[in-house]
Amino acid sequence: VQLVESGGGLVQPGGSLRLSCAASGFAFSGYRMSWFRQAPGRQRELVAGISRAGGSKDYAGSVKGRFTISRDNAKNAVYLQMNSLKPEDTAVYYCNTQLGFVDYWGQGTQVTVSS
Repeated sequence: VQLVESGGGLVQPGGSLRLSCAASGFAFSGYRMSWFRQAPGRQRELVAGISRAGGSKDYAGSVKGRFTISRDNAKNAVYLQMNSLKPEDTAVYYCNTQLGFVDYWGQGTQVTVSS
């Protein structure tokens, strides 16, 4: 299993970023995918999750209405569109899936929201 995130960077408050996660090594369309984030000194938290076919999505309350998770099963990819970014969104963002009882993570991509 390999998960590779991309798309992070430095953005001003109110700006947008689109994160991508390229997945390989497993039957991507058969598994729920999630985005987590971890800010310095804080625990890793769930940001958004999407069901296998993409019909069901859930979000943390702090990002609802600003972030959108999506997936493309033909490309084995999951995305996180982040709009109206705030300084408190600054964190390392991780792509995640769970196969059986095992969690798999990417290396993370840094998102910094600052003026």
